[in-house]
Amino acid sequence: MNSVVVDVSPPGTTAFRRRLLDGLAESIAERGYRATTVADVVRGAKTSKRTFYDEFASKEECFVELLAANNDDLIARITAAVDGESTPDEQVSAAVGAYVAHIESRPAITLSWIREAPALGDLARPLNRLAMQHLTDMLVAISGSPGFVRAGLAPISRSLALILLGGLRELTALLVEDGRDVQDIVEPAATAARAILGLSVTPE
Repeated sequence: MNSVVVDVSPPGTTAFRRRLLDGLAESIAERGYRATTVADVVRGAKTSKRTFYDEFASKEECFVELLAANNDDLIARITAAVDGESTPDEQVSAAVGAYVAHIESRPAITLSWIREAPALGDLARPLNRLAMQHLTDMLVAISGSPGFVRAGLAPISRSLALILLGGLRELTALLVEDGRDVQDIVEPAATAARAILGLSVTPE
């Protein structure tokens, strides 16, 4: 599975740490997380195993940091794309478009977050909880924007936001696993979001 690898390292990381995160991202795109070894990571990063273990205790720890940075980037991308002054329909379209663009740029990393991270157990549990919390916060904030207020719509509840996010995650995983065009996410995601947010399902 091919993926465009971009710098997803958190601000302030060392150059070696950033290279290792990029090396892991490249290997996940090429062979998947399970088949990736530390040797694959350091080969892609053009560094040594000693450098790897100076930065990370294990492949799993590196993976968790990569996913955390990827999730932060997803939220930043969607937030930047949505104009809170625009109409609710426009905000939904912008948010879904930004989400799909992010998935297109790194499908393998996204799939590994959904399918592989839960298998890490306690190591990844805080990551997954924090990611869903931040994504939920983002949806609640968008639905409380001036554009939604002017339309007379109440902010989405956190429970409904989680339902929307859970369905979107599973649809994303299925499309990527099947090698289908992730643009197929756009219509059902926008329709579900509009319904849950109280908008007309078919915008005028």
